[in-house]
Amino acid sequence: MLAIRLVSEPARLDTLVLPIRREGPDTPAALVPTARPPADEVRAEAIALVPAARLTGEAGEVREHLRPGGTPARLVLLGVGAGDEQGWRAAGAALARAARDETHITVMLPAEATAALRGLTEGLLLGSYRFRLTEAGGAPALAEVDLVVADPAALASTLEAARTTAAMTRLARDLTNTPSSVKNPAWFAAQVEAAAAGHADLHLRVRGPEELAAEGFGGILAVGGGSASGPRLVELDWRPADARTHVVLVGKGITFDTGGISIKPVPAMKLMRKDMAGAAAVIAATLGAAALRLPVRVTTLAPLAENMVSGSAFRPGDVVRHYGGLTSETTNSDAEGRLVLADAMAYAVRELEPDLLVDLATLTGANAVALGKRHGALYSENDRLAADLLAAIEAAGERAWRMPLPADYVEYLGSDLADLHSSPDRGAGSVVAALFLREFTGELRDRWVHVDMSAPSWSEDAHAELTKGATGWGVRGLLRWLATLG
Repeated sequence: MLAIRLVSEPARLDTLVLPIRREGPDTPAALVPTARPPADEVRAEAIALVPAARLTGEAGEVREHLRPGGTPARLVLLGVGAGDEQGWRAAGAALARAARDETHITVMLPAEATAALRGLTEGLLLGSYRFRLTEAGGAPALAEVDLVVADPAALASTLEAARTTAAMTRLARDLTNTPSSVKNPAWFAAQVEAAAAGHADLHLRVRGPEELAAEGFGGILAVGGGSASGPRLVELDWRPADARTHVVLVGKGITFDTGGISIKPVPAMKLMRKDMAGAAAVIAATLGAAALRLPVRVTTLAPLAENMVSGSAFRPGDVVRHYGGLTSETTNSDAEGRLVLADAMAYAVRELEPDLLVDLATLTGANAVALGKRHGALYSENDRLAADLLAAIEAAGERAWRMPLPADYVEYLGSDLADLHSSPDRGAGSVVAALFLREFTGELRDRWVHVDMSAPSWSEDAHAELTKGATGWGVRGLLRWLATLG
């Protein structure tokens, strides 16, 4: 991963980056005052270049100016928008792409650099992300970035938080991008075990098919029953001694989704390796909480299954008995995510006694219909909890929108065969899925949040800090939120 260092004076000046900010729609951009000003002649050139090049200062704008024989040899003007954290994050990603053929760059940061440092670091590390299963193709040359600040020691913890957040987001992207020819429930569980090794305060338990059957996890077993790769339930627990709050995170972990007997058409199936992005996000957030030693207990549950078509696959119309005894009728085996989540949530409420319960899931295509490709749909009955999590998601540079839980839609869940109908064909797909999950929250109903993040879990192209493919959505927002609970 790209090496980023804090320095008080530039050590090398082959490529120097100066930030410029947006002043207004009809006003040229302006240089951002930096903690260590550049040499007078460099500053004068930069000031002259801004109007000559018609630079606007929009976040992510990059203009390179060659200075043969000079120091620095290259001057880069970098737009940071209004200068908020998100503007710096977009700038960092654009810089990582523009400077990929450089080996070292130096960036001047402002005197008040906390937001700039966090945003720029995350942008650099996320914008330079690439995933390849093989070694084909050349890696970017850029290996080192020096950030010039007034007091490196004072900002060390901010840099570490940004590095960790980006590293965990990259981990979630790696897990999600991995093809399902490699990734099955056992493989995913092994990745968690490897990542958690060495953390003394992390406790891991992985349940296999026999334990799941013995303990009554009927939803996970039903969904995973059609695959030769048996299901798993990963339970990862971060237990700091000073924790006052216990949060349970649950993430949908369908390592490939054919739709089962209700088989998907090919266009809808081709990216179903991403159907475990919720599990990747909550696992990565828990590992991040441990790395940052956040003073909040976090237990993550990742129900993992491969939803396949075979003679042992569960059928439309089957009744599933979930952990704790509630039953559900499912007439669509492609509505499988809520079945595994229901088991994990019921287990969390009955056995783990959390203060707060949050689940993330690539649950419905209706999420994208309602909110487009970059917003998650957030559901909760708790106004304060919803507002706090939304604020953290926004601050982290992700997006979500709160959706309703209408009381009169609950009747859609009625079944003649079971306690609940898991997949009623009555419209409002994302809302009804959330209402179904709510039935498994028990006494935590008013302390629960569900996030349907199917749409923002994947990007079709590069945009700001996103790269094409898995986005790692949810990791940044969860870490930002967990940091407020200590």
